Order: sequence, then C-alpha cells, then structure tokens
Amino acid sequence: MDINKIEKHLGSGKQGTDAVTEKENPMIGKNRFLNTDDNKNGFVCKKILINVLNKINFNDGTIMVNFKHSKNNRIISRNVIPQPCSNNQIDCLWAENSKNGQSMDWFKFHNLFVTSGKKLLLVESNLVNIGPKGISILLPDKCEEIDMRKSRRYSCQGVNALLIQNSAPFYGFLKDFCTDSFSIEVNTNHPRGFQWIRSESPVTAIFSKDKEIIYSGECKIKRQTCCQDKITLVLEAFQQQAERFESKVFRSTRQRLVPSPGIIFKHPLTQKTVFLKIIDLSGSGFSVEEDIASSVLLPGMIIPELVISFGNSFKIKCRAQIVYRKINDEEKKSGSVRCGFAFLDVNIKEHMKLLSILYQAEEENAYFCNDVDMDSLWEFFFESGFIYPEKYDFFHANKEKIKDTYKKLYTKHPDIARYFVYQDKGRIMGHLSMMRFYEKSWMIQHHASNPSESKRAGLVVLNQIGRFINDSYNLYNVHMNFVFCYFRPENRFPERVFGGVARSIKNPKGCSIDSFAYLHYNRTVNKTDRLSAEWELTETKTEDLLDLEICYERESGGLILDAMDLKPEAIGCNNISNEYKKLGFKREKQLFSLKKDNLLLALIMANSSDIGLNASDLTNSLSFFVLEPDKISKKLFYSTLLSLSLKLGFVEKPVLLYPVDFAETHDIPFEKTYNLWILKSQYTGKYFKYLTRLFRTVKP
Repeated sequence: MDINKIEKHLGSGKQGTDAVTEKENPMIGKNRFLNTDDNKNGFVCKKILINVLNKINFNDGTIMVNFKHSKNNRIISRNVIPQPCSNNQIDCLWAENSKNGQSMDWFKFHNLFVTSGKKLLLVESNLVNIGPKGISILLPDKCEEIDMRKSRRYSCQGVNALLIQNSAPFYGFLKDFCTDSFSIEVNTNHPRGFQWIRSESPVTAIFSKDKEIIYSGECKIKRQTCCQDKITLVLEAFQQQAERFESKVFRSTRQRLVPSPGIIFKHPLTQKTVFLKIIDLSGSGFSVEEDIASSVLLPGMIIPELVISFGNSFKIKCRAQIVYRKINDEEKKSGSVRCGFAFLDVNIKEHMKLLSILYQAEEENAYFCNDVDMDSLWEFFFESGFIYPEKYDFFHANKEKIKDTYKKLYTKHPDIARYFVYQDKGRIMGHLSMMRFYEKSWMIQHHASNPSESKRAGLVVLNQIGRFINDSYNLYNVHMNFVFCYFRPENRFPERVFGGVARSIKNPKGCSIDSFAYLHYNRTVNKTDRLSAEWELTETKTEDLLDLEICYERESGGLILDAMDLKPEAIGCNNISNEYKKLGFKREKQLFSLKKDNLLLALIMANSSDIGLNASDLTNSLSFFVLEPDKISKKLFYSTLLSLSLKLGFVEKPVLLYPVDFAETHDIPFEKTYNLWILKSQYTGKYFKYLTRLFRTVKP
C-alpha cells in the first residue's frame, strides 16, 4: 500500500509508530461496487459498502480504524474485525494484534479504511460507541474509493522465506505479495544481524512451503522497517522472466485451439484456486492472460500441480513453472497481462494425448499414436517398398512373432514407443516411428512413404518427429537426452537429411556419425574353434569402459558411449530393461570384454529384444568394438562370436562391427555399412534450422 496516499487521506498528522498494517481483503470487482448514478468520481454507495464489509467478515478479514490525537494530530491505526452488517451501523471487535496497551484517552475516532483488492474505501462517519471489546460506527450514504496500487496485494499463510545476501542467511516468512513486490518478515537472534542487511545490495529470495521450493529470484530492497528482533523487508524482483531451460533456436509451435482449454491450480502462496483460459498451447508450455489489477502469477514461481482442462472431455495434470510476464501496448490498454508457463513434468501418456491434438490442429492428416488398423499398416509397408524381398525373408521366418510385436506396439501404445502417420481417407501414406531403447536415448526407425499417393507424406512425418523431440526432451519422464538412427550411406534421402544435419552442426558432441560393418553370424556356417585358454571373455568391468572411452574419443569423439549407456556410471543400470518387462516386451543388454594378459582387446555389447522390434533386427544384435585391431585376427574374431553364441544361447545374430576398416583390413566379409547417427536433444533447434533450409529446395 502507498503510505503517501494513506497519509494524504489520514490528514496532516503523522502516523504513529504503533500503527498496524491492515490484513488484505479479497477483491470485489470494480464494476460491481461503483454506483453509476452518483459515484462517477470514485464513490461507493452504502449498499455496496455493506456487501464489502460482509465479504471481509466471511473471509475472516480485518479493516482499519484510524484515531487522531486531539492535541498534536498524531494518527494511530487499529485492526478490527467487522461483524455481519445489514443496516446503517457496523459493529467491530478489536483484533488480537491491535491490543498494544497504548492509552486512547486523547485520541478520537477519525475515519475508517476498508481495503478491497487494490482499492481503498475511505469511510468518513460518526462514532456510535467504543469499549473494551470493540467499536461501533455509523455508515454514511456513500464513501470515497481510492486506487492504492497498480496490482492487488495478497496475504500469505505458511510460506517460509530464506533471504541470502553476501553469504549471510536470514530466515522468516512471506507476509503478502503482489506482482510488483514481496513483504517479508525476518527474525534474527544475532545482535548485529540486521546491520548485515545492506539496502543497496541485491538479495536472493527463496520461498518454500511443505519443504518444497516454489520460488527463487534475485531482488532489490525497496524498503525496510525494524522492530526489536524483527525486520520487515519489501523486495522487488529484478526480472520478469525466468530462464528454466536453455533458449530454443526453434520454439515449439503454439496453437490457438477452439474452444480454448483452461487451467486450474491451487496458488502455492495463497492456497486459493485459480482458473484461467489458455491463449495458446504447445507441447512444451502455454500462455494465459490475466487482469493486471488482480494478477497472481509471478515469473519463476513453480506450480506443483496444475490441471489443463479440455471442457469435460479430458484433463492433463502437470508440474509447471511461470517463465515470463509481458505486457504489450495493446494488452496494457485492455488491462491484461500475458504470462507464459513451461512444463516441468507431465505424465507421458497424457502428454501423448496433448501432442496428438496439437499436431493434428496444424496438419489435419498428421496423426500421432492414433488407433491404426493393422491390415492397413501392413498393406502400406508392402506397397511403399519398406518391406522389400530380401527383408521379407527375415519377416517370413518370424511372421507370427513379428505380427504379435507390432500389434502390441500399435494398439497398446506403450510408453517406450511412439509413431507418426500421415493418413488421408483411411489410406496410410507416410509413417515414422521411434522407441526408447537405452536409458536416455530414443531410436528413430521405420521411415516410409508412398510417393505415388503423396509426395509430402514422408516430409510431414519427419517434421512431426522433430517437433516431438523439441516438445519432449525437457520432460524428465520422457528420458530423451539423445535420439539416434541407423541408415545406409548410399540411401540418398537419409544421407541428405541426417548426414546433412551432422555436417551442418560441425560438432561431434552435438551430432555424430559413426560407421559400422553389418554382417550376419551363424555358428553353423561360420565354423571355427572355441577361444583357447590364453584369451579371456568376461563380463565388462568399470575399468574396461574407461579404456573404451579413451580409445573411442581418440577414434571418433562422438556420442555413442553417452547415448548407449557405455560410460562407467551406467554399469548395473537396468531401468529400461525393467520398463520393457513391465510392458510385456523383451529388452536385455549385456557387456563382455575380450582380454589377453589383462589387456582389453575388444568390448562387445549384446542386445536382445523381441523379434521384429526393429525391421533389420538391429535391436537384437551384437555391437563389436575393436580396441586393439593389430592383436585380433579374423579367426579370433569368429572364435569370440562362437563363445558368445554358446554363452548366450543363440545360433544366428546380426553383428555391427566397429570400426569398419577393421573388417576391411582383416578380410571379414560384411553385407553393408550402417551409419549410426546420434543427436543430442539440445541441438534439435539446429536440426530444424538445417531441415528448414533443406525443405525449401524440396518440392511438395
């Protein structure tokens, strides 16, 4: 509250040091309590004043009674509790914090302050009587309405405050706040504690409730008032924007939906329920508008539980943070302010529902994890050439198992898999899928389109998956630090897209490509002897992964070890395997080390999964990393594979051999070369930047 404005209406006398700041009362809408007939100059009629007083009583609030000294005009104020009122008189009881023991002999009733949001009602009237329990006052026919502040102030209960300045902590609680400032009461037992607070230096404010931090920010001290071992500080936040995540080069596409969904949450500082309508919405956040005068949204504040409501159809629960508060000229004229929220966490299934709405709102034929007719999907795979004759040999040999796997993936919508479909008039024309196969990594696969049906279907689903990555990677539950895919370098489209992205980024720690020789091992065909006693094939230890890291950094410097859980800290982590098992799928990973005289020669990652989870069975393969190519012969290579096949119980398995030149120099026959493309999710913006430039040259 503006003290200068209060003193102006109190009169020429000075406010006493024992004056009590009134408790804030709930907002009564401006248009409701203005009498349009005779109150055009800011006056409120008696009927509306009574309604305001009863509302304050209903909310257990207080009003302020002012008294003036008959000799020196000094003003003191007391908080009183208004009682139910229905006539010309208001009866009030003294509030507990008004009993300061000061003699009232020389003080006379002056006037009454009734706060209503950012408005102050100045009641000039006559005293009926005053006693030890309370005071009674006549109500006038009208009273003056004073605009006290830019935005409403709200009382807080149970919000702890920690202030840190120059490494000195000060503990207290948040008394009230508005979007412009905070009022904090701080206690200190140190005799020089308050002298450590320097008004010219910034202070970091941290608010918490129930041991959960709900706000932190750097503030400046606007005003401070000391009283014995307590000090009240009024702070103003420096910034109207919170940078929770790294700024994106490409922001998530925001949609204006009709009808617009709303948000509902319990305000963490006031514990009042807030309902606001969403202006625009994306997969990573949304914005709302609120009235400036009654604004409750603070940049940086965390909302532990927020509900997005789409009418009566469905609701999405999330944890969110307010990341900005902006007022443009048009909004300022309308008295509104726009605030942006970022999702911190959201249930992965509910997030999928949200994205499916948003993606189809942008492109009506683009579907995300929709209910797919399996016969139509298989028809599309054959017609588009995705399943070509050589690949069908693999499908035919495992036909029933593959059908069962795909049915579970496309009808049960497990959290480990996502797919994107371009579909028109019931016909599928484009398809792309991805699945989480490592702890923090998702695999892009099964990109197919039918150019005879639609020339743009393949580009649409590729754009969709990029949007999904951009919308999702900051959400913890999605576990998407990396995305990766395998492609053959002679295939022009993926080489142009994925290879082009890597060349454009020019940073192997942001986007890397490593080449593998691909071959099929069959112990009935590739006959060889078992490993002799001089060779060790054991489970991989921490020091083996350290040796692999040194070798890989020297050879490539890319992202394989980070994305595929081949760092020492990942040993023993089976979260993703347990997730697959819980969903009815198979996914196992084992690491083996080939050594001689305690020297690590090669490290083998054995992945085992459901047949057909990947069309080329790359998720059910061996990745063979050679560290000492001069010490491994062709015979030793096959003997190692034989020992692994006997240990793990397989007859045939695909092998990805790294590096490719080892296969070439040791005359190991391989069928093709696969490039492993890995993108760190934070580089998605650069991915989009390249694709935007590329697609300008591609005719739809």
